[in-house]
Amino acid sequence: MRTAEAERKTRETQIALTLNLDGSGEGKIDTGIGFFNHMLELLKKHALIDLSVTARGDLDVDYHHTVEDVGLVFGQTLDKALGDRRGITRYGFASVPMDEALCETSLDLGGRPFLVMQCAMKHMMVRDFEVKLVEEFFRAVSVEGRANIHLRQIYGDEAHHVCEGLFKSFARALRMAKAIDPAEPGIPSSKGVL
Repeated sequence: MRTAEAERKTRETQIALTLNLDGSGEGKIDTGIGFFNHMLELLKKHALIDLSVTARGDLDVDYHHTVEDVGLVFGQTLDKALGDRRGITRYGFASVPMDEALCETSLDLGGRPFLVMQCAMKHMMVRDFEVKLVEEFFRAVSVEGRANIHLRQIYGDEAHHVCEGLFKSFARALRMAKAIDPAEPGIPSSKGVL
């Protein structure tokens, strides 16, 4: 089983996370941030991963620390669960419509962290959640997960729908990239290591 768990404790946040890459979308999400919980629920469901997250953060100050730190811990567990990445498909991509919004993700689990996010949402808030934090989450996942992530809002007006499209397209790309490729018995790189 490709599983991992990690904790992060700082003066700002306390996070515990478990991940099973070969799951079925199960797990409990509790970050204290309703909209972020919703996005992580979408992630686990559409990536077919089991994910449990408990996060306590300084939400009276801002949501930033909690969202970023959950991204860091998710990335750490993703990297650990992938191991040497032997036999994975490595690349994944998805284009996901969400009502009037269309978003896409291209993903490489090749060990080189980089985030490109092209997103021009007209509204900066979904209720009390600042949508800029979506980029902070994925940047943290990229760095700690050693993943190259390209996210793009092709179009869309409603910020909730755009965020949902980004998380769902990332989830579907992750589902593809983490899959075991029966034609690839070794490391999917000409370097021989990822």
